Amino acid sequence: MSPRELMADIDSGLYVSELIGMGVNGVTGDYSRGAAGFWIDKGEIAWPVSELTVAGNLKDMFAHVTAADDLTFRHGIDAPTLRVDGMTVAGQ
Repeated sequence: MSPRELMADIDSGLYVSELIGMGVNGVTGDYSRGAAGFWIDKGEIAWPVSELTVAGNLKDMFAHVTAADDLTFRHGIDAPTLRVDGMTVAGQ
């Protein structure tokens, strides 16, 4: 699926474009990072957001990840757009 198709059925969510800090517990798998990006409203990118926190558990995140078809090899670290359902988003 394309990134647009991955977003199409998201009523309300977050498109993360930047992660801040480090927050992974290697023992429990708990994950928490500062984030910025764009709010998704009814399947469309709506407005920019910043100073948010995304949180979840690595085991649950890996079980609910869907990759888009936009992987392009350009640099040493490359990744496609990923959709991870069920994460917690907190902020203003």
